[in-house]
Amino acid sequence: MPESFSPVRLGRSNLEVVPLGLASAYGAKGSDVEYAFERGMDFFYWGSYRSPDFGEGLKRLGKRSRERMKVVVQSYSRSPSGIGKSLEKALRQLEMDHADVLLLGWWNLPPKDTILDAAADLVRRGRARSVMVSCHNRPAFKRLARDPRIDLLMIRYNAAHPGADKDVFPHLPDPAPGIVTYTSTSWGQLLDRKLVPADERLPRAADCYRFALSNPNIGACWAGAKDQAQIDEALKALEEGPMSEEELAWMRRIGARVRETSKLTARGMGIADRLVNLYSGFGFRTTTELGEG
Repeated sequence: MPESFSPVRLGRSNLEVVPLGLASAYGAKGSDVEYAFERGMDFFYWGSYRSPDFGEGLKRLGKRSRERMKVVVQSYSRSPSGIGKSLEKALRQLEMDHADVLLLGWWNLPPKDTILDAAADLVRRGRARSVMVSCHNRPAFKRLARDPRIDLLMIRYNAAHPGADKDVFPHLPDPAPGIVTYTSTSWGQLLDRKLVPADERLPRAADCYRFALSNPNIGACWAGAKDQAQIDEALKALEEGPMSEEELAWMRRIGARVRETSKLTARGMGIADRLVNLYSGFGFRTTTELGEG
């Protein structure tokens, strides 16, 4: 039997977490948050959608176990003052005095210094403990990873989208920022029998999380569970531990096929990226056109 996944320190941050976290945008209720915590999860992501019910679960947990949980609050604000207002609103709703992580969401090029300085100031004031940046543009991570104001990076990574193995991980500095990944199931595509070859075993969600966490560059990944049954399935990843080379090869075969046969989501994300890039001040450009900035 492989060893199970144990709590980890996320890169150069001071954050230690159980390496599978629960994200709020997929339907989990407040009672599911409490259930996940009771089952051993301690890492919670309130965003992209700040579900009120999910937030109520965090608030109840915070009343009795705040020191044992790590809370990520995301802001999509593109102004320095807006980031602070966004974080303060979240803290009021959660009735907490700080977030463990302030996540600057969906920056496909490095944010301006005024943005990062504002985030760093919130850390200095104790309203957040660390700063994370999410990005869909892999070449930009080289610069993001070297900025001392950024403690963690959030990266898309799964068997169908393993590009970070070539474009990000070899370029990380030492000490590296903590790496947290999302879309481990590729929006459910890796679990879809119609996309997986008939002669291949169909992966479970737990297999997708194990694939990500078996990468030594990745500290943690998010589970998009919608209920307690899916939380139980996700937690199997922690119990079963790292994948063998044979299992990793199996997941890579499935990922390659899914990547070849499904293009619709990628096209949709391309339009979304253009709009976010425009909103961020980078012009109505594709992520590929942005390059490293």
